[in-house]
Amino acid sequence: MSTFDRSHALSIGQCATLACLMEVTAPKPGNVHRGADFEGLSYGDFLVAAAVIGPVLENAAATGLGRTVLAAVEATRAATGTNVNLGTILLLAPLAMVPRGTPLESCIADVLAGLDARDARDVYRAIRLAQPGGLGRVEVDDVAGSPPDDLLAAMSQAAGRDSVARQYAEGFQDIFHVVLPALTGQLTAGMPLADAIVRTHLELMSRYPDSLIARKCGVAVAEKAAARARQTLDAGLPGEEPYARAVADLDFWLRSDGQRRNPGTTADLVAAGLFAALRDGIIQAPYRLGMPDRG
Repeated sequence: MSTFDRSHALSIGQCATLACLMEVTAPKPGNVHRGADFEGLSYGDFLVAAAVIGPVLENAAATGLGRTVLAAVEATRAATGTNVNLGTILLLAPLAMVPRGTPLESCIADVLAGLDARDARDVYRAIRLAQPGGLGRVEVDDVAGSPPDDLLAAMSQAAGRDSVARQYAEGFQDIFHVVLPALTGQLTAGMPLADAIVRTHLELMSRYPDSLIARKCGVAVAEKAAARARQTLDAGLPGEEPYARAVADLDFWLRSDGQRRNPGTTADLVAAGLFAALRDGIIQAPYRLGMPDRG
């Protein structure tokens, strides 16, 4: 790939919108994409949500994390009437706050360290407004109760059961050391963007059982989904027929229990990786997503 020309850099809001558009357009197994809707949640909903959160995230550094998350959720609910992107918003907001021209990985810690009680209140309000599925109840820092003074501590409490919370607790290490290397390696090898996104999704899903699946269906089902993702990767590469069959089989299995096996948290993490790649010029114009090579 060519050297990044900063004179053509995308704004932070544009990075956020494009990352969401790229994530939902790539036909990742078990997720909504342009060839597959869910009941009550369509590809069009994700497109609208991507558009309306861009301007909110553009001002994240000045607005602060809690107010940014709440405003983005409010904008999404007003435009779509549903929860489209809570996990993605929670991941993109702190990344969008890192000053342009400074490295994401080393500076995200400063953003997280600066969170305060107001951030916690606004994030808890945003989560309740979004009404994500499968949350259940917990004894400490439950979102249905009073918000904590320390959002980072609450995220650390939830890190073992929620991959989005784990990013807050561990400095977004999965984004920097799993998602970005997978995406970068595949693009550098010449893989088309859509194939690279699907492959990255599978690699992440195989490594970390999806926490949305675990909340809705139990840990055993999430672990089975992860094992099937690994089998899909082992079947071959994009353009090879065994790989295409394995992707189709995994997609069918994930969709065979309504929307309960939706690997939505994995998709959120992929969107965060795409944002980082766009921000830092790893993915450059022209932005051609295309359809993946199915062999």
